[in-house]
Amino acid sequence: MLYQQRKYLYFLLEASNQHGVHSPFIYQLVTQCFYKKIPKNLWKTFLNSRKYLEDNSEKKKTTALGSASKIFKSNTHPVSKIAKVAGITNKKANLLIKTINYLKPKQILEIGTAMSLGTSAIKTENDAVSILTLEECPETSKILQKLFEKNNFKAIEIINRNFSKTLSMNTQNKQFDCIIFDRNHSKKATLNYFEECLKTVHNNSFFIFDAIYWTPEMQEVWAIIKKHSKVTVTVDVFHLGIVFFRKEQAKEHFKIRA
Repeated sequence: MLYQQRKYLYFLLEASNQHGVHSPFIYQLVTQCFYKKIPKNLWKTFLNSRKYLEDNSEKKKTTALGSASKIFKSNTHPVSKIAKVAGITNKKANLLIKTINYLKPKQILEIGTAMSLGTSAIKTENDAVSILTLEECPETSKILQKLFEKNNFKAIEIINRNFSKTLSMNTQNKQFDCIIFDRNHSKKATLNYFEECLKTVHNNSFFIFDAIYWTPEMQEVWAIIKKHSKVTVTVDVFHLGIVFFRKEQAKEHFKIRA
């Protein structure tokens, strides 16, 4: 936690707002997406999903909670606690909802469902979005399915198997407009996922990485991704890292206070 707090202070010193951006594409992303207020109905739907999970006292035996495993000492917890610890924060959800609504991807791959709050943020008022979400924990998948049914979310497919077995199966001969990386915040695993998913990109695809400041190791991962030959533009908003592959863009990296 102290590491992240210290990094956030450095980030604030280095980051800029729209006035430090000379790329028209990123300038519009900042001004028309990050700095726009989220519609009240979208935010209300997301908060209702959060409340539904945080009011659930049922205990579940869970596995593969990613970074939350550093906090939990056992694998049986109330759903309410799992949601509070493993679920997406309100800040990330706000950015995620605005980014998805602005860039309007149609086909999304989500690696790690993290209590479905991220999925709810994406799916809110986006009926046209099709989401394939990979989740290793069977009990978590059951919780997700109930939430999706409660919210009447359609076009969401949950695949409940080990990522190393399912990811390559679901990237073969496919293209995704957006891929969200929110599981196994280790250097080796994240870079393996990244390399595997590169085969699915087209010119307007974008990747969203969670926890790029989680550890020094994840900072190394972010630095490697930024240098990759297929990556043209990255946007670091601290809470998330966004990667673009637009060939018409000059290679450039931005830190934005959002």
